[in-house]
Amino acid sequence: MSTNETGKSKYTELEAEIKEKLKNWKQIIQEYQVPDSKKAVLQIITTFLPYIGLWALMYFSLNWSIWLTIGIGILNVFFLVRIFIIQHDCGHQSFLKSQKLNNLVGFLCSFFSTIPFKYWAKVHNHHHGHTGQLEERNIGDINFITVAEYRQRSRWQKFTYRLFRHPIVLFVIAPLWYLIFSNRIPSFNLRGWNKIRRTQVINNVFIAVVYLGLAYLLGWQKFLMIQLFLVFAFFCVSFWFFYVQHQHEETYMRWRGNWDYLLASIRGASYYKLPKVLQWLTGNIGLHHIHHLSARIPNYNLEKCLKENPLFTKYVKTLTLWESFKTVTLKLYDEERQRMISFREFYQLERMRLAAA
Repeated sequence: MSTNETGKSKYTELEAEIKEKLKNWKQIIQEYQVPDSKKAVLQIITTFLPYIGLWALMYFSLNWSIWLTIGIGILNVFFLVRIFIIQHDCGHQSFLKSQKLNNLVGFLCSFFSTIPFKYWAKVHNHHHGHTGQLEERNIGDINFITVAEYRQRSRWQKFTYRLFRHPIVLFVIAPLWYLIFSNRIPSFNLRGWNKIRRTQVINNVFIAVVYLGLAYLLGWQKFLMIQLFLVFAFFCVSFWFFYVQHQHEETYMRWRGNWDYLLASIRGASYYKLPKVLQWLTGNIGLHHIHHLSARIPNYNLEKCLKENPLFTKYVKTLTLWESFKTVTLKLYDEERQRMISFREFYQLERMRLAAA
């Protein structure tokens, strides 16, 4: 038996074990899906008040030192991440018990994150229903291609893909594009999405009106300097998390006919085991495998679910902060080996393949 066949056999056995051990996962997660109004309100208070307070401190600190402003801003970026996690949960209708309140709170969060609430929620929920499906990889996720697809591309196409996957492009330029264009102009035109596309435009108009008003009251130079710094840095952090959570080495990718929801959640999403402070600042989103098992679990219940059900973590790829930085070398999904590989590894395998031909 070849190495590839042995590897496939190993993964097949592992996937069968996961499906057997976690066959009752729907029953297990039910108790964690119940929103808690007290926890939700507490999270709103401990997120918005520090963000607004630090924003005001940034505003006044501009008179003292730009470096002090940047230092305060770096901390405040993570409170903006927490605001977005609240918006994210509201988009899943998991943060509060009331649908109307979820929509109201999520809409208000969009003025801070600049991400249109209902449109992004629609795209993100589509991602949850199709995560790990190779047909759907360009909706709600950072795009990538397979080894076979890369092999068939022209030199120019290979160059453009290599350029896109460069860390500076992926985590700096792409977030800027996403901020300026992707969230402003409806880019997905799936069946039945016309109303959602209109809400994106309407939401953006409201955001623009609020920003113009604040710029007039506070002074456009100071306002834009602070807000654009916070929002841009927030988008960079968000891109990093989306990347680490789904494009780690042992991720799960299949064509729709061989795809399984449970496996896509447990194997396709990582457990980003961050220091407690960072876990709190990022709203537990690093517990991504549990979040993908059920998007109806509010972020404030994710850690409880993790601690009380260690079986959920037995089969997941756990990444520490340091280990996560090593994932930047991963560029292509190898369907034969069922994992992400680097360009260097691709060309090494190509030389071996051509030598054996």
